[in-house]
Amino acid sequence: MDTRQLADFLRVRREALDPKEVGLPHTARRRTPGLRREEVARLADISADYYTRLEQDRAPQPSVAVLRSITRALRLTLDERDHLFRLAGHQPPDRTRSDEHVAPSLLGVLDRLYDVPAQVMTDLGVTLAQNDLARAVFGDLTRHTGTTGSVIYRWFTDPATRAGYPVQDHATESQALVADLRAAVVRRDDAPAKDLVARLLEASPEFAALWSLHAVGVMRSRRKRIQHPEVGLLELDCQVLVDEERIQILALFTPAPGTPAAERLALLGALGPVAARR
Repeated sequence: MDTRQLADFLRVRREALDPKEVGLPHTARRRTPGLRREEVARLADISADYYTRLEQDRAPQPSVAVLRSITRALRLTLDERDHLFRLAGHQPPDRTRSDEHVAPSLLGVLDRLYDVPAQVMTDLGVTLAQNDLARAVFGDLTRHTGTTGSVIYRWFTDPATRAGYPVQDHATESQALVADLRAAVVRRDDAPAKDLVARLLEASPEFAALWSLHAVGVMRSRRKRIQHPEVGLLELDCQVLVDEERIQILALFTPAPGTPAAERLALLGALGPVAARR
């Protein structure tokens, strides 16, 4: 671990970030360029004291989880992420096996979205980042790890995941998830995708029956109805933006025209993010 270079690298990358790039207002009160240390810490969900000690070459070795959080907070590229891991004394994630690095371009769009729920996901249904309104609607989905990180796996194995959707929509949702996963598995042709399918086939007869139909349908846009416990039914149109390799998507959920969803989203925005329910 090269603590001196690590400290310098973090400081330089922090000072190079324009607050607008991460959705923060640029005020005339800033005496130094870039973000403040406490702002990076907040974006990375780590303590400001620990991040400050990292920049001052006084902190113990950061964990892999902390490095991933800092990577997103500083909007690092893959090369910069790998450099950060090496400076911290860790082996960089295998690019051919990991899709947890959120593309800075997707994060940049996410940071600018305040009035609609939005989240970055992998094409296997793992949520990597959410804005505040998405957490208010769906709960904190980034807390799930391992196989349960995939919303597809949770949908077919955890009844609580379906509780936020009207019962009459369950069959349609199941079909859409399976058809999209079928396309992703062939497109990726990798171990994580095949492992997810194997676990689902073992755990869910419903999934197995739908999988045997060989339906294929990449999700690009559709309407979702969310039964929220605080504000009631939310009818949302989901639009999907993709990165160049179609490994990650940015899902935007806009109020469906002619529904009360806009007012209810505004109410949720005023209430702030709520505890994860699904």
